[in-house]
Amino acid sequence: MKKNIFKGAGVAIITPFTDDGINFVELGRIIDDQIAHHTDAIIITGTTGEAATMTDEEHKAAIKFAVDHVNRRIPVVAGAGSNETRYAIELAQFAESVGADGLLIVTPYYNKCTQNGLVAHYEKIADSTNLPIILYNVPSRTGVSIKVDTYARLAKHPRIVAVKEANGDLTAILRTRKACGDELAIYSGNDDQIIPILSLGGIGVISVLSNVAPQQTHDICQLYFDGKIEQAARLQIDYCDLIDALFCEVNPIPVKTAMNILGWNAGPLRMPLSPMEPANVERLKATLKAHDLI
Repeated sequence: MKKNIFKGAGVAIITPFTDDGINFVELGRIIDDQIAHHTDAIIITGTTGEAATMTDEEHKAAIKFAVDHVNRRIPVVAGAGSNETRYAIELAQFAESVGADGLLIVTPYYNKCTQNGLVAHYEKIADSTNLPIILYNVPSRTGVSIKVDTYARLAKHPRIVAVKEANGDLTAILRTRKACGDELAIYSGNDDQIIPILSLGGIGVISVLSNVAPQQTHDICQLYFDGKIEQAARLQIDYCDLIDALFCEVNPIPVKTAMNILGWNAGPLRMPLSPMEPANVERLKATLKAHDLI
């Protein structure tokens, strides 16, 4: 059985920006608040962190800052995916060199690839580093999905340990569990499916919700692990309106807006992401208020 990088709720953390770059002071404050509210891992430079609009230097600087600032208090997982295998390897090796605990590697996007291409891509990256790898399957963004048989092939690699599954297909997740057993851990990639995926043997979530409700997201998982399944499910259900509000426009527009509303200096979104529609801002504010977050 492979060792898990973390169990519970990992935050897909936002990146606070200034007009000129990353606001590292505010990123440090956000990380400290996450740890104080029992977030189980920091996932830096992912989709929610707007890594797609970072320069190479910013991407690497954000990873190094997160590792240094967390200072081994909880695991740090570095988003190191790319649609170019060579660049993904470069990012993976950099993350390893600065002390990251694991890697999150999204499926290649735009140019896409076949299932054989996915195996070759991931195995090449895994062979280039000693860090454990979490696959990231999010076909709504990338246009390609990892099939069950492909998971079974990839799970044989000793450093491919888990998947962040955001395909929304619980039947496919069930079949992946059957095919891979304990050789491939599963994290929910959707905040509205934490409990369903835990019930199929998942070990946690990589969460957008955790940015604004870190304690509650942690508690959904921990209550489940503690056998308090009804309480965990109730908490998941109670927060479904906030989860919906955080995804009423493309992520990370709502969550970045929410963080600014909550008083964090999250800064601007980077183009091509645009400011949230006024009606959706009001909906978001009302939902945050309903949960006593503002």
